[in-house]
Amino acid sequence: MSIPVDVADLARALDDFGAGYLLSTSADGRVKAVTIEREVVDGALLVTGPGRGSCANVTGQPSVTALFPPLESRGFTLLVDGTAEVVGEDVRLTPTSAVLHRPASHFDGPAAPGASGHVSGHDCGHDCAPVT
Repeated sequence: MSIPVDVADLARALDDFGAGYLLSTSADGRVKAVTIEREVVDGALLVTGPGRGSCANVTGQPSVTALFPPLESRGFTLLVDGTAEVVGEDVRLTPTSAVLHRPASHFDGPAAPGASGHVSGHDCGHDCAPVT
């Protein structure tokens, strides 16, 4: 189950999550994950001091993903794809897309962040979110 998130609403969407992970890829295809905080500046995720390895990865492979795991068991994960650039010792991730995701087998988990349980008068359980 995936629910699109408007990248213009990223800062608001992040209010429902804790720390996340920046996933970058090296030239030889190895994925590097580093912990990041939820800091949005001018519509972009600011990753403060991710380290030399992540900065090198971003320089060579600017397509990255930020992953914010659910705070509750069987909840939704926020995935943010984008293009990153190194700015000093930091990384600036400009989002191109974002989704709330969880496997169908977790249908009985908590409602999606911001979900009312009803969309256009239909009861859709835990896997609905308002369309904005």
